[in-house]
Amino acid sequence: MIDLDRKRLVLALAIQRAPALRVEEKLLVWDLVDDELSLSLLLQKDLEYAIGRSLGAKRWDPAASIEAALRDAEFLERSGCRYIHFDDEAYPALLRETARPPFGLYARGPAWGRDPTDVAIVGTRMPTGRGIDASFAIARELAEAGFRVVSGLARGIDAAAHRGALTARGGATCAVLPCGIDRVYPPANRALASDILEAGGLLLSEYPPGIEMHKYRFPERNRIIAGMARACVVVEAPAKSGALITAEHALDEGRDVWVAADTLGGQRSAGTDRLAAEGAPSMAGAGELIAELRGREAGRRHEPRAAAGGTECLVGGGER
Repeated sequence: MIDLDRKRLVLALAIQRAPALRVEEKLLVWDLVDDELSLSLLLQKDLEYAIGRSLGAKRWDPAASIEAALRDAEFLERSGCRYIHFDDEAYPALLRETARPPFGLYARGPAWGRDPTDVAIVGTRMPTGRGIDASFAIARELAEAGFRVVSGLARGIDAAAHRGALTARGGATCAVLPCGIDRVYPPANRALASDILEAGGLLLSEYPPGIEMHKYRFPERNRIIAGMARACVVVEAPAKSGALITAEHALDEGRDVWVAADTLGGQRSAGTDRLAAEGAPSMAGAGELIAELRGREAGRRHEPRAAAGGTECLVGGGER
């Protein structure tokens, strides 16, 4: 684990800004270069050889990435936001284990003393009253039990989940954004974002300052929501809901997917009904999920460690 000094921070921000690189390629370049100078001297042909593919029409322009990184570093200092690199201790541990973990995350809000147990709650932006009530109640129960609720700050189910968590005593929640960390999407939820931060919660984004929201960024954002969480609860989702993408990401990473029983069979629940038909357990409240997560936490605390000099055995329910 590392604590980035200014030089390495700018390097990380520059690599994060490189539009030609995929996530896994950014990690490779991080290991390949030591500072801004070595990055600026990395020729496109050498980069292509290192990553094993041609960039095609995409142009490798490290000077532009470094220039943008210097602006980003100034923004972080001015705004009080943080950058959490893949190797940082504050990087979500479960997210690091996923198939495509972000190279880094921009964060607004306090650093957490330990990696919390996150539960994702997702659903449609156009829910029924039953969906809103179920999302609010499940999130509140989870937060009261000490779990952090993760969602996407969208209208509807996401917003209800954040608000439910905030009503719990000491409850906090994390919103993952589909845009730059310097803005809030949707703008109508700016007040909710402020409430999250005031309660000690967190706003996270894979995207640097100034990046606008585009539809193609929602699935990318959803993989982060699913990747952070030990379980994903789909409250209410039509047949083509983006929440189903989050559920697919969760299943791909070996995480549990649950559905809210109160919304099954409803007019906005074709996708949720399909998940239940395919074997996702339903929950009337969060009690059963809380008991299962606590049981797994207790199991991890009592796992035997390898003998001195050996490798620690890491086993956890739902982890890859």
